[in-house]
Amino acid sequence: MRKELTVKYLTIYAVYILIVWGFYRVLFKLPDNIGETILKPIIWLTPLFFLLKKEKLGISSLGITLKNLFPAIYLSLGLGAIFAIEAIFLNFLKYKTFNFGANIGEGGLILPLAISFATAFSEEVSFRGYIFNRLWGVLNNEWLANILTSFFWALVHIPVTIFVWKLSLASALLYLFLTLLFGIGSAFVFARTKNVFSSVFLHVLWAWPIILFR
Repeated sequence: MRKELTVKYLTIYAVYILIVWGFYRVLFKLPDNIGETILKPIIWLTPLFFLLKKEKLGISSLGITLKNLFPAIYLSLGLGAIFAIEAIFLNFLKYKTFNFGANIGEGGLILPLAISFATAFSEEVSFRGYIFNRLWGVLNNEWLANILTSFFWALVHIPVTIFVWKLSLASALLYLFLTLLFGIGSAFVFARTKNVFSSVFLHVLWAWPIILFR
């Protein structure tokens, strides 16, 4: 009965994120400092508090804990270095040379970095802390839960590639593939530490090489 309820809550939450956030991407073009730091936490995280109440579980069940914090940082740095090398390689393929012109706008590093952490926290608590963690418990198979979560993670990013960034088909497919790979890596470090901050740190380390080297 417990697993049936978990599957029910997972399905409701996944469909909710896919539809509500998908419609937001299609209908609204708000600046990131509003969309990512205000609307996304409200839309993505608010339902989790109601689900936790129904499950009678605390926020530690989402991986929000200080346990294993240092292993979380070490793992994030290790995989983050790999993502940085990947970004440099893709940058070279795109420009046929190393072009490290930072695409961070005129406001400096502080605001983009804050937005990155806000985005990472909302998305990682939702996907790794809740969806992957619960799915893993239901399936009792880490890698199957990882792959399913990561495919859904990539699916949720389709609207932004089409309606916001307006990427070409080839660029969109490449981005979604890299997003899938990141999702797998993020769930992997979460599974090792049971600490969502490992995924949050990795998310930021994944995003910034793309920003700086694109």
